[in-house]
Amino acid sequence: MESIALLIAATLNAGTVLALAGLGLLINERAGIVNLGAEGIMLVAAIAGFAAAVHSGSDGVAFAAAAASGALLAAVFGWLVIWLNTNQYATGLALSLFGSGFSAFVGLGYAQAKLGLRPSFALPWLSELPFVGVALFRHHPVVYAAMALAAAIAWFLYRTRSGLVLRAVGESPESAHALGYPVRRIRLAAVCVGGALCGLAGAYLSVVYSPLWMEGMVAGKGWIALALTTFATWRPARVLLGAYLFGGVTMLQFQLQGEGVDVASQLLSMLPYLSTIVVLVLISRNAGFIKVNMPASIGKPFHPGG
Repeated sequence: MESIALLIAATLNAGTVLALAGLGLLINERAGIVNLGAEGIMLVAAIAGFAAAVHSGSDGVAFAAAAASGALLAAVFGWLVIWLNTNQYATGLALSLFGSGFSAFVGLGYAQAKLGLRPSFALPWLSELPFVGVALFRHHPVVYAAMALAAAIAWFLYRTRSGLVLRAVGESPESAHALGYPVRRIRLAAVCVGGALCGLAGAYLSVVYSPLWMEGMVAGKGWIALALTTFATWRPARVLLGAYLFGGVTMLQFQLQGEGVDVASQLLSMLPYLSTIVVLVLISRNAGFIKVNMPASIGKPFHPGG
């Protein structure tokens, strides 16, 4: 039972990175923008957050720095694709490559750096409960914030006028523009919010989950988060569920290795990515289901007055 509790706790930790990034990308895509630069944004934010934590000793400062760096990179991406009408896919890939190289360069001086003693975030009384205490109540506040964020985004999208406008921009920007809504500014705001959430995911990885800096430490999580939005059919609750599913698969490989299962470590390392491919293939078999839930104008440029 203790090993199961530890596996659940590890799943929540690993899934939080994917949940934050996936929710950010969901907001982007609900506004009609596909950002393939999530991996690069997360890497830059990871080093920004880690450097801020090293120099300030504060997790709050680290997450603020990471969110700001993520929003800044996303704003540049948004300016290029929304105002200059560059190709969203090519620009996103360029951003991912830039983030990888830039973070590696900036992080040279932090490869050997270490954070100070990490505080305990165990909830009083609840953390002492058998099984559930270890599994659910000894996590960093950001773990619980990710859960609350999924609920808040779902409420925003489906229960508020602003959320309705955002979804309208993703469905038919021409119609939203005809009604007088500033489509490009709404899209830019969505892109910046999505970038900030990807930044938080990067900081969680380098400040809480590891905590250390290592070149390329995001290791494909940005791409898995991107796949999560399709897996979740653009629904916040499903993004959260999918994040924990992939996080659990990731942690399962270490659990199996720890129990001495005679399977090649390389095969176990493939599990998260293999499961991502399998899920996407299964979902793609029902094209109608995806089409009904997918924003109609996702990935399509918008030219006011054009």
